[in-house]
Amino acid sequence: MPKGQPSAVPDDGLTTRQRRNRPLLMVHTGEMKGKSTAAFGMALRAWNQGWNLGVFQFVKSAKWKVGEESAFKALGELHRSTGQGGPVEWHKMGEGWSWSRKAGTEEDHAADALEGWREIQRRLAAQTHDLYVLDEFTYPMKWGWIDVDEVVSTLVDRPGHQYVVITGRDAHPKLLEAADLATEMTKLKHPMDAGQKGQKGIEW
Repeated sequence: MPKGQPSAVPDDGLTTRQRRNRPLLMVHTGEMKGKSTAAFGMALRAWNQGWNLGVFQFVKSAKWKVGEESAFKALGELHRSTGQGGPVEWHKMGEGWSWSRKAGTEEDHAADALEGWREIQRRLAAQTHDLYVLDEFTYPMKWGWIDVDEVVSTLVDRPGHQYVVITGRDAHPKLLEAADLATEMTKLKHPMDAGQKGQKGIEW
């Protein structure tokens, strides 16, 4: 897309302005780091435009301190106190159900994930947020906890002007097909290959 110009213009009956402002379903997948980071970068731009943000983390433990969470909660407080930017909500979908699986059974985790998805469905129906960040949302679908066809139909048919970005490895082909924007993070090099662990300010 040289100079931001689309390579083709579809015969969809929309004006350039209507097509430009059409809300997007976006997916960040692939084995490399940066999927959530890119989504939060989008959220930062959206906050600056005054959008209402809803962040829903599906895998990271409720006890796991995430740098972006602190930053966006501070931005939400700035909005409440000054009116700058937009409102921010940040939700973790169940305490303890992270990679470590330290609390509860798989059935418990699956039930928490499904209820998290039901809450998102309710918010989509109510047009609560302008941008939804569904972080690590590909995993509950991969594990069979949430029905892929239901997710796709809900997101494709969502009302109003709501943007959705989903992150996580192994995105289902049906989700990728439905997406307006799909990005795959491919690893070329990573410090962990040389035995280096994650660093504050980079990984969290």
